[in-house]
Amino acid sequence: MKPLLRLIALFCLCVGYALPAQAAVTITFWSHELGNSFPHAFFTLRGVPDAGGAPVDTNAGFTAKSVSPALLMGPVAGKLDIARPSYVASSDAQFSVVMTDAQYVAVLRLVEAWSEGKPDSVYRLGDHNCVHFVKEAARLVGLSALDQPGLMKKPRSYLKAVLAGNAGRVTPIEMHGRQYLTSLGPIESPGVAVATGAAASGMVTTTVPGPLPAAR
Repeated sequence: MKPLLRLIALFCLCVGYALPAQAAVTITFWSHELGNSFPHAFFTLRGVPDAGGAPVDTNAGFTAKSVSPALLMGPVAGKLDIARPSYVASSDAQFSVVMTDAQYVAVLRLVEAWSEGKPDSVYRLGDHNCVHFVKEAARLVGLSALDQPGLMKKPRSYLKAVLAGNAGRVTPIEMHGRQYLTSLGPIESPGVAVATGAAASGMVTTTVPGPLPAAR
């Protein structure tokens, strides 16, 4: 079973536990404007779920499997894009949201649904690109002001518009990636402190998971 599916299965086992209103996994929305990559939007996931389990420090975006003129002509194959730490560090963190465990599971399912080979993995520049991917993640974590028709090919402008439309519901960051990552402390897990300052190289990275919480 894929690591992503194992995580979802773990959460299914935790359904019987009463969960606090917020989980310790934070989703942060990023834009990238410079370099050889065309403008891009993605998100990072960082923290430990309230239900217990392994610390998470990773990222996910969506892009075309191959960049070519075919992008301008119609649908092409897409793929999940896991950015290297250096790419994240050269991007801009726009805002973050602390998720409930249910929202975290929903975001994991979104990532699975848009993964290569799945029905949602078709990339269309006009209506199924990286901005649409982060838009769906923002919807899953309860944000509004997500319909911005004129900005769906402009990651930075789109995320700034969503930030402005969700004042008081998100934590503004608006920092260059390297500066933001340097400001982050270790991820605290029961019995484990995971020092991390950049996104992981795979969809989900784990250390030894902590115990599941007792029923309460």
